[in-house]
Amino acid sequence: MPDKPSNFSVAALRNFYVATLVAWLVWILFLDNNNIRVVLSNRMKMKELENEKAVLTEKIKQKKKERNEVFGSPKMLEKWAREKFKMRKPTEEVYVIVDANNKPVESSSEK
Repeated sequence: MPDKPSNFSVAALRNFYVATLVAWLVWILFLDNNNIRVVLSNRMKMKELENEKAVLTEKIKQKKKERNEVFGSPKMLEKWAREKFKMRKPTEEVYVIVDANNKPVESSSEK
């Protein structure tokens, strides 16, 4: 009859594999340079950056649309310059209407 491995050697071998697996998991999850904390932190940062990218992409679309409208005609270009940069002709006077907090009305309506 072939020799059966003793229960001690099978148990020891099984314990060796379990101990190795546990040691490997501890190393990967907590001690490695790419541990679980770093991975979760990177995922959160990636989500924040993706949200920021979506916002900036929307702003880019809005600015391109505005640019196409403004540079389409000289009249619109003048209107845009007057509204955005408060430009005026040398012969005209500009009156700024303020609210109760002494802030220009235009800035409070943009928010």
